[in-house]
Amino acid sequence: MLWAAVLFIFVRARAGNPVCHLQGRPEVSQFSKDGDLIIGGIFSFHNIVVDDKPTYITTPKPSICSGLNPREFQFVESVIFAIENINNSTDILPGVTLGYKIYDDCSSIPLAIGAAMALVNGQEETWQSDESCNKSSTVAIIGLSESQLSKTVATVLRPFHIPLISYYSTCACLSDRQEFPTFFRTIPSDFYQSRALAQLVKHFGWTWIGTVRSDNNYGQVGMATFIEAVQQEGVCVEYSEAIFRNNPKENFIKTANIIKKSSAKVIVSFSSFKDMELLIKELIDQNVTGLQWLGSEGWISSDYLATKESYQVLGGAIGVAITNANITGLLEYLQSVKPSDIPGNSGLTELWESTFNCTLTDHKLTGKMSSCTGNENFSQVSSQYNDVTELRITNNAYKAVYAIAYSLHNLYKCQNDLLKCLKTRKVEPWEVLKHIKMVNFTTRDGENVFFDANGDPTARYELVNWQLTDRGNTKIVTIGIYDSSLPEKQRFKMNNVSIVWGGDPNKMIRSVCSESCQPGSRKALKKGKPVCCFDCLPCAEGEISNYTDSLDCMACPLEFKSNDQRNQCILKNTEFLSFGELMGTLLVIFSLVGTCITLVTGIIFYFYRDTPIVKANNSELSFLLLFSLTLCFLCSLTFIGEPTDWSCMLRHTSFGITFVLSISCILAKTIVVLMAFRATLPGNNVMKWFGPTQQRLSVFALTLVQAFLCISWLIISPPFPNRNMQHYKDKIILECNFGSTFAFYAMLGYIGLLSTMCFVLSFLARKLPDNFNEAKYITFSMLIFCAVWITFIPAYISSPGKYTVAVEIFAILASSFGILFCFFSPKCYIILLKPEKNTKKYLMGKTTSM
Repeated sequence: MLWAAVLFIFVRARAGNPVCHLQGRPEVSQFSKDGDLIIGGIFSFHNIVVDDKPTYITTPKPSICSGLNPREFQFVESVIFAIENINNSTDILPGVTLGYKIYDDCSSIPLAIGAAMALVNGQEETWQSDESCNKSSTVAIIGLSESQLSKTVATVLRPFHIPLISYYSTCACLSDRQEFPTFFRTIPSDFYQSRALAQLVKHFGWTWIGTVRSDNNYGQVGMATFIEAVQQEGVCVEYSEAIFRNNPKENFIKTANIIKKSSAKVIVSFSSFKDMELLIKELIDQNVTGLQWLGSEGWISSDYLATKESYQVLGGAIGVAITNANITGLLEYLQSVKPSDIPGNSGLTELWESTFNCTLTDHKLTGKMSSCTGNENFSQVSSQYNDVTELRITNNAYKAVYAIAYSLHNLYKCQNDLLKCLKTRKVEPWEVLKHIKMVNFTTRDGENVFFDANGDPTARYELVNWQLTDRGNTKIVTIGIYDSSLPEKQRFKMNNVSIVWGGDPNKMIRSVCSESCQPGSRKALKKGKPVCCFDCLPCAEGEISNYTDSLDCMACPLEFKSNDQRNQCILKNTEFLSFGELMGTLLVIFSLVGTCITLVTGIIFYFYRDTPIVKANNSELSFLLLFSLTLCFLCSLTFIGEPTDWSCMLRHTSFGITFVLSISCILAKTIVVLMAFRATLPGNNVMKWFGPTQQRLSVFALTLVQAFLCISWLIISPPFPNRNMQHYKDKIILECNFGSTFAFYAMLGYIGLLSTMCFVLSFLARKLPDNFNEAKYITFSMLIFCAVWITFIPAYISSPGKYTVAVEIFAILASSFGILFCFFSPKCYIILLKPEKNTKKYLMGKTTSM
């Protein structure tokens, strides 16, 4: 029977309307007002939540929040101020009243989730309906202050399609429409803020920095994006520390010690002002000053942090901040509100009591706190709540209300001239979500507000700098702008405003691991160090670097060399034996002197051609020898000057032919001497086989062989001018390339063969008894000739550049002078100074042999 009764009650209950029961205790809103449509709000009125340890025996007590944040109250009042303005306006939502319910999340994820669920389902203890228990009493929600909280609440709200518009959550992760399709914000994404900070670092030339971040989504994602962007600019991060307000003091001491000991003089902080406040206190305690701070919008524009004490550490800080704004009438509204004006606005009570140091309830009366009189007014005090000089974030909350209002206006298809809206049905959150995506309006200040495909607004930042006023207070001065809507190269602009720097206010801090490598050197990375730590190595000879911090040195083109500074390629000096230099001039003089002496000798021989000493041993060969020696002296001139096609072909061939002609004459003379001696023997008629005709033919034939070799050389592979760039790195040698090395050595070899034959034959005839005998002079001249050309070979090979040519000219001149003086000077001596010996009797006389 008992089971039957239970079953009957169960079936009866199932047959009736479903009953929804509230799980847990109701969430109490801090600010509320009824209206046709409710806008929800979740704000962080407190920084810290103090939770009792659960006993698992009794129901946990409500969470206790501490660390009152006056700025959040200003944000909330700006939302309420905007709602009141809209309700009193006939231009937007005429005939529709907006209400609000605003909760405190105490910077706590559980409380934020509880507030979100309260806004979604209401706070009735029980609710009966023939519909599903799923219902929404809120068309949209404004919040939250932190990215981590926004991520959590956006995830919770996603199934309900309720739009969430944040005024302060900047994490780039929230732009993921797949994960957060109902999230919007009126503050730009950190994606752009990180790049703006990276551009700041690059603009001021800092390459060695430290970083500090909040240990939450805002700091982690923002810093990761910043580091990625800044490393693309060649900047290195010495350290990266994470801080969070709930961390133990030891964590902040550790971070302060790292900052104190580091060599980086620039610190980029991607943190909230709550976290920075605790770190700054520790840095003040350790007297860590004189650093250049770069800050994100989370703290750089916070007047709560911009105090005289903080300025000791953060003086001259530079960062990116949300564009400042002016909200007309807001100051008067902030100063006029009182807790008693609106019964549902109990959240203002704690701020009132904290500001005026009094209590509104009797049970809080203590010896240190008196009862409030009711005559207090916010206009009598100066606090963060009523400070409207920095309305950067406040304006974002203000714009969020209007974004919701304009989307509702478009949803209702309101007709302004009828002063009403077509309210024919209930508004669903998903409809509001659809219209928020398309909202586009302009504020009173001329700012265009819309959301892109990711739910983000256009990123516009002010670049700000912490400076001191004449009274010693901290002021935030705008020094530039960053506008992502502009082309990439025009987004970053600096105003013509003087900047106060960290450390020395008038001098920008340098923060580099290694000083820049100047042009003419290259960077050599230090093993085990970041890429910003390097040594500067000078470029090698023939290489340059023409910009700062070059990674490699570039080799100059072959015709160029590096200058002394190794930063520019300059044309190499060309080297050749010229007529204008001393060595060239001396060689020309010796060549001309040799030519003149040879001509003078020829003239002497011509005038004394009928004398016995000239007639002896075929005077015709003597004149031909003098002619060839003249050509030998003159051909040395072709070796001087810049090589050309004609000079290269002429110098070696003329040298080869004229020398063969000279040696052929000497060889013929030597043979004549030997033949003449043999002809004196009884019955020997050998002279008839080597008479004048045969002598001429032998000279012609021997010279013809050399001429054939030289002509073949010129036809097959002639010499040509060459720019030798291998021998020296700093200059170009202008020289004649042989063309065919074999032909060149064949020519020299033929000269050597004839000179050897001549030397051997003259050596055999050196002891013939007559004064008529010239063999000993020929021997001596050939000895000099051979000695010169034997020593020429190693000297020629080892002599560099123009000295190679000088050695060759010297060899030509020395061998020519040797033949000239050894062969003709004895005869000229007799002709001019000893005419008594220039007789046939003397020449035919017998002398003692050598």
